[in-house]
Amino acid sequence: MISIEPVAAPGAPLARRNPVAKLAAALVFSFILIATLDPVAPALAIAVELAVLPLFGIRYRVLARRAWPLLASAAGILVTLVLFAADRSGRVLLDAGPLLVTSGVLVTALGLVLRLLAVALPGMIVFATTDPTDLADALIQNAKAPARFALGALAAFRLVPLLGQEWQMISMARRARGVDAGRNPLGRLRLFVSTAFALLVGAIRRGTRLAVAMDARGFDASVPRTVARRQRFNTADGLLVVGAAVLAGAALTVSVLLGTFRPLIG
Repeated sequence: MISIEPVAAPGAPLARRNPVAKLAAALVFSFILIATLDPVAPALAIAVELAVLPLFGIRYRVLARRAWPLLASAAGILVTLVLFAADRSGRVLLDAGPLLVTSGVLVTALGLVLRLLAVALPGMIVFATTDPTDLADALIQNAKAPARFALGALAAFRLVPLLGQEWQMISMARRARGVDAGRNPLGRLRLFVSTAFALLVGAIRRGTRLAVAMDARGFDASVPRTVARRQRFNTADGLLVVGAAVLAGAALTVSVLLGTFRPLIG
């Protein structure tokens, strides 16, 4: 089961920052990295993200436990690109029959995988250090987001842990009825697809009931809502956003300079 509750130490310097500031810093830091395919910029960005992780109060073991699906998908992308890329330019690194790995293919694959990790890690850090209720309050107060959108997103976040529990319940119920794929890979695939479809149907039904219940309680009313917990955006929050932009720009600048001088060095 994947939990969306914050796992950071509450007294960490950057974990205390405004949720909108952390979200804006993550977006700025990630957006700049999309401008390049060179692996240098995302590699530097990942190094910076891991270096500032203690300032958010997150342990590396906790981050690795949460990021294993991302790491698995990145490894799959790397293998797929290396095996099936159409462009085979560059120096040949491995030639084993149908398997041909060149320096151009490897650099492109590494660039895409590192950029995926560099873009995804800031979002994971933000949601691992932010309470969903505080995020919804900050979106309404500081980002001036519509209350209907923010509260709907909050309700959706609160329902995410139920997906893991329901997946386990469906799997156990089918196993109790004797529905088991055993060691057959095709049977496991069919069982996975059918379980995912049942989970999707249940999620749609639960979401519909929740939407009706929220409308019945006035969450869709046009009357301005009061605020119970004030979320303040101060100077330190602004410096966090500026610092993220500066670090991302520095990583991009280093990548451009290395790309400019690489032919001269070679």
